[in-house]
Amino acid sequence: MSLGIKKGDKVMVMSGKDKGKSGKVLTVDLTDKRVIVEGINIMKKHIRRRSEAEQGGLREVPVAINVSKVLLFCSSCARGVRFSVKISDDKTKVRICKKCQKLI
Repeated sequence: MSLGIKKGDKVMVMSGKDKGKSGKVLTVDLTDKRVIVEGINIMKKHIRRRSEAEQGGLREVPVAINVSKVLLFCSSCARGVRFSVKISDDKTKVRICKKCQKLI
């Protein structure tokens, strides 16, 4: 099943503590319907020191959020928008903004 959002897409968060922020999609999990977005939903993880060379402490890592909380970002509308998929003249699928009818 396709979610419509791919790795490398720019998305905008529509709800939650990071509402209004945008970032690039790092990973997409199709089974859980979750995405990891760069700079969004950052949590602190406690890391134990494993050896003398490796240092322990706190590390900030992005955590996955539900795909229903994000929308694809349209650069011409400058906001998160819904999109439709159309087949272009050269038989490839392209995503089109529902608001301004331009390619995303």
